[in-house]
Order: sequence, then C-alpha cells, then structure tokens
Amino acid sequence: MTPDLEALHTALVERIDTTPAIRGAFDAHPRHRFIPDMVWPDATGLPLYRTAHPDRWALLVYSTDAITTQANDGGSGPRNEPSSSSSAPQVMADMIAAAGIDEGMHVLEIGTGTGWNAAVLSELVGQKGSVTSVEIDPGVAALARERLTGTGVTVRTAAAPPTGEVYDAVIATCAVTHIPASWLRALGEGAPLVLPWSPHPAAHSTPIAALRQGTPVTGPFVREGAFMRDRTQRPGDLPFPGLGQPPTPLAPFPVGSVELIGSGMMTQLLLMLPEVRLGTGLRPFHGEPGRIVWMGSGPSWAYLWPDGSVSGGGDRALNEELADAYQRLQDAGLPDLRDFTLRVGAESSSYRVACTALGQHWDHPVA
Repeated sequence: MTPDLEALHTALVERIDTTPAIRGAFDAHPRHRFIPDMVWPDATGLPLYRTAHPDRWALLVYSTDAITTQANDGGSGPRNEPSSSSSAPQVMADMIAAAGIDEGMHVLEIGTGTGWNAAVLSELVGQKGSVTSVEIDPGVAALARERLTGTGVTVRTAAAPPTGEVYDAVIATCAVTHIPASWLRALGEGAPLVLPWSPHPAAHSTPIAALRQGTPVTGPFVREGAFMRDRTQRPGDLPFPGLGQPPTPLAPFPVGSVELIGSGMMTQLLLMLPEVRLGTGLRPFHGEPGRIVWMGSGPSWAYLWPDGSVSGGGDRALNEELADAYQRLQDAGLPDLRDFTLRVGAESSSYRVACTALGQHWDHPVA
C-alpha cells in the first residue's frame, strides 16, 4: 500500500508548536517534495532508498527528527558523517519565530540543504519580500534549486553571503564557533541573526542564539540544537579525551553521570566552561556499558561515572570546574538556557557568554 504522504504531512504540521502563520507556511510546502529518494537513517551501514523501502522512507520523512540527506560530502567512509540534512521541523519553526520573519522582509539563509526551510521562508515573506539562500556544495545547491522552482527563492552556490548586500534577517542552518564577518556585514540595521553556536569547535551541542545587529552584536540563546558544522570550521579528527592514558581517581561528583545528563543542564555547563570539550558516551562500567560524561581540554581530561566517581588526568582540575559550575546552577535554581546571552565583537578574539541569573560571564576564545 502506497503511503498517503499528504495525510502524513498534515499530521506533521499539526504537531508543530508555533504561530498560525508559520504553521500555514509549513502546510504550503510538504516535506516529501524536498527530500531525496536516498537518505541515511543510521550512523553506519547503507543508505535507504525510497524505491526499495517506500514505507520506511515515508516514516523517516514525516518523523519529527532531522534527516541526513548526504553523508561524507557525497563520498564514503567508515561512518555516515552527516554533511547535508533536512532539519527537525520544530527546530526550523523555532528559529523562524526567533528571527521574526514576516511579509515583505528580505531574508538570507546560510545553508540551503534540501531547500525546504527556504520554501517555508518564501511563503512567509510573500511576493513583496525575498529569500536568498547560499549553499557551499554545488550538487546540493543544484538539487535544491530544482525543488524550489516557482517559490521565488534565489539559490547561490557559495561559501559566504553576497558581498555588499544587507538583509532584514539572517538564518544559518549550520553551526559555527567563529561567526564569519561576512555574516555580520549582511545584517541590516537592527536585523536578527539566528544561528547554532558552539563554544568549542568539537562540541556536540550547538545551542541556537538569536542575536541582533548592533555594537556589539548580542542576544539570548533560545533553544537547544545539534547542527552540522559549517564546512569551513570543521575541527578535524581530535583524539578522544584520555584515550590510552592512565586514570587517576579524582574527587567524586555530587551526582552520577546519568542523573547529570538527565538534569537538562549539560548545555549550560558547556557555556560555563571555556575551552572545554564536554560530551557523553558509553564506556564499560562494572562489566556493563554505562553512560558517562566526559571532559577534555588539551592534555587534561575527566570521566564522570554513573555512581558519581570521577577519574582523569592532566594538570587542569576539570572535575572541580564542572562541580563548581554545577553547584552554581543548583544554587541559582537551575537557570534556563534562555537566561544565557552571547555577545559578539566583530574583531574580537573571544565571545562573551553571560547569565544574569548567576551574575557571571565567561569569555570563550574563538580564533
């Protein structure tokens, strides 16, 4: 039986928590019209083809998750590293809302991908507005250009925005640590820049900030995110912290790794720890796989285990820094991510993250 894609699309749109205008823009552009027949459902293994598995393809397209539409820049590898995708619909809607997209606006999108986000934007700005989208991958740009026929969207194959043009809003669909000067120059007076930003180039978390043009450019974080890196800012292969190093028992943590991961504070902790990689992973624990929290900075590293014990090495007491940041969050009543702000100086070698609830700020090197 052939999946009823239109019905699936209607059901997906109804699940998006957003304004009626944004929901209507999604409704006008069904997701399945923008997803290629070949997608990558898993981190390893073969791609999935629509012709071979139409039901599973439809299930992936109309899930609430992101879909990997290209891996390894179109090549091959031991893992299917996402290099182009269709973002999760709710994340798209939240970013569009944060940018305040409305009729008549001139909008720049950085990272065209499938073209679905650009189509939604074009519906919102209408005939009086415009959407320009830049895509670094020529093949991805060409396919998106075809899918966007009739929407009025201009797709440009480029690594940076058009020189000399300014926009009422800029939305980036790829994560950066250093915000390119060309992105900032594209902002009109008071224009928003909504983008996934990560304080460390190898961090897994890329929280989304809604900045506003000014001196300096600044604004709050608005939600969690996990976006692919801008291709010009990929960190390369970095060794896993502590791999092959002899561990030393360190002071125990107030809670175990599983409780910390479930606390919803991992991104806040990342923002509070400059130059630290912070992540989660599986490691053997008492003979069984256990979810741990790991940290790394230069030669220093630390692992937090499910029972609250900590092991690590190096000359930086990462466990103490993590414990101090955790306690500050606890004492302040667990501030939301939206209580944190990002301040960007165009010529600065560091960006400032601040939290009013904590009365603190942290300077993150970005060179």
